[in-house]
Amino acid sequence: MELLIKAFIMGIVEGLTEFLPISSTGHLIIVGSFINFTGKFATMFEIVIQLGAILAVVYYYRGKILASLKNLKPGDWGFNLWFKIFIAFIPAAVIGLFTHKYIEEYLFSPFTVAIALIVGAIMMIVIEDTFGKRYKIDNMDKVDTKKSFWIGIAQVMSLFPGMSRSASTIMGGMLVGLSVKAAAEFSFFLAIPTMLAATGFELVKSFTAMSLLEWEALAVGFIMSFITALFVVDKFLSYLTKHPLKPFAYYRLIVGLLMLLLISEKIVK
Repeated sequence: MELLIKAFIMGIVEGLTEFLPISSTGHLIIVGSFINFTGKFATMFEIVIQLGAILAVVYYYRGKILASLKNLKPGDWGFNLWFKIFIAFIPAAVIGLFTHKYIEEYLFSPFTVAIALIVGAIMMIVIEDTFGKRYKIDNMDKVDTKKSFWIGIAQVMSLFPGMSRSASTIMGGMLVGLSVKAAAEFSFFLAIPTMLAATGFELVKSFTAMSLLEWEALAVGFIMSFITALFVVDKFLSYLTKHPLKPFAYYRLIVGLLMLLLISEKIVK
């Protein structure tokens, strides 16, 4: 029962943070440290329940996704959309394939997350001040293949826990001329193949080693992640139409510095 309660909490944390530029993985590691939800299963759990949040995006954009799947002939807008998403997906997928063991072994800790939160916050502030009002593209469908690739390169930063996949891709989008809202929408679509690949990889590795209780915990976390993320996606996009990203950067700075303080006091390990 205790494991299911922890899974319930972690699912809500994932849903709340997956699409905000504050690092869902970082928050899962931090909260997991507080509630003693750590270890190999916890690491796998934190990756797999992200798929619940991604399915929330699929549901939210179901109209556009279904329309795109009906226009998959080369040259059609649906084909072009998913081709650009695939191009953006490649860099992190390739690099992640060769570095995942090192990342899981050495970078999944409150200290590394705290550093990444702070560094990412500073980058967000600088990029928004420099490029936030210079955008030329206000619709993700207008992104070309070259810009898609550079957004994919930016997503590589998110392999470092605490950097945030959402923050990395939104910053990448802003650097190549997208508005914050267009960059966020591109980030949402890019999350679909990225998280499907990551989840599938983790499940294949852990499928035979999981107990019935762990499967139940995974289901609880998955469902709560989906429900919570469905609410967050709509609110986040509405927010971006009128507000800047800086509040999220300031939040990251506060959390990162607080984590370093707690680590120095040996409250969090």
